Amino acid sequence: MEASSQIIPQALLDWYDVHARVLPWRSPPGTPPPDPYRVWLSEVMLQQTTVMAVKDYFARFTARWPSVTALAEAADGDVMAAWAGLGYYARARNLLACARAVAATGGEFPQTEAALRALPGLGAYTAAAIAAIAFGERAVVVDANVERVVARLFAIGDPLPGGRKAIRAAAETITPSSRAGDFAQAMMDLGATICTPRNPRCLLCPLAPPCAARAAGQAEAYPVKPAKAAKPARQGRAFWIERDEHVWLVTRPGKGMLGGMRALPDDGWSARADGGTPPPLPGPWQRAGVVRHVFTHFSLELSVDVHGGAGDPAQADAAGEWWPLDRLDEAGLPTLFAKAAALGLAAMKDVA
Repeated sequence: MEASSQIIPQALLDWYDVHARVLPWRSPPGTPPPDPYRVWLSEVMLQQTTVMAVKDYFARFTARWPSVTALAEAADGDVMAAWAGLGYYARARNLLACARAVAATGGEFPQTEAALRALPGLGAYTAAAIAAIAFGERAVVVDANVERVVARLFAIGDPLPGGRKAIRAAAETITPSSRAGDFAQAMMDLGATICTPRNPRCLLCPLAPPCAARAAGQAEAYPVKPAKAAKPARQGRAFWIERDEHVWLVTRPGKGMLGGMRALPDDGWSARADGGTPPPLPGPWQRAGVVRHVFTHFSLELSVDVHGGAGDPAQADAAGEWWPLDRLDEAGLPTLFAKAAALGLAAMKDVA
């Protein structure tokens, strides 16, 4: 174990110096760390999201809000709209809460893992990543990629999620005190490009010699994952109400699914139950199609109904706003409702 704690970090850092991915939120290996704001923003965006999906969002956010204080001053609706399509919308709400907490204490991120954990929305992984990458603090950074690398290195057979304790303990033994940020990012890169979930490229891996799973010919067997539970299937309805080249949009409650986002009115579907709330206006209603969407814990079949009568939803106690159809792409609709809106638009064109 003691030999591994020296051999593994050096072999990995040597590899990283040559093969590090070039990413807009990073500094090259061996150079001064990047702006903590950029590290924090990228780490929040990258939670459960691919690098390719994040790049454009990161560029737009940093161009529009180049500092944590600028982001803290942004309107909630603007940030939620800018986040639309990136998914896991609680991250955007936490992003604003954290930015405002940092701005309220002078606009500088704390430099220790413990102090970072006290900020809104920062869990163990994100705090450790910022501490290591932005401030060079020795911190044990374990994301899904690192989890896989470490489980294979040490052939940790405890099934997830219970096995994460053993994986973190093993990661602790190989985390160096120097170049903490480079080591964390090297582990992430190794998992993303070499030690992949399927068909790992062991012949190219700098950690192949000490890897216990490779030695046993069982690299793909780790980490051991539990059987997947079937996702419940939910059903709901969304309502397209159009008047004078405008569509009626609502803002979803701040907490819950797609919280704080603009959307079409719906019948109250949730992760726990099908929808059943009456439409915001009496009929007639015409079916425009169905959108199928998979969330983390359930799948949803959302019927899209187009209103064919008169009346104003505002007079039926349905809070919302008339949004111009020619600016619908500026509404920041989440992916589910962007798909539903496309069906509504198409149905109205067919009627016309």
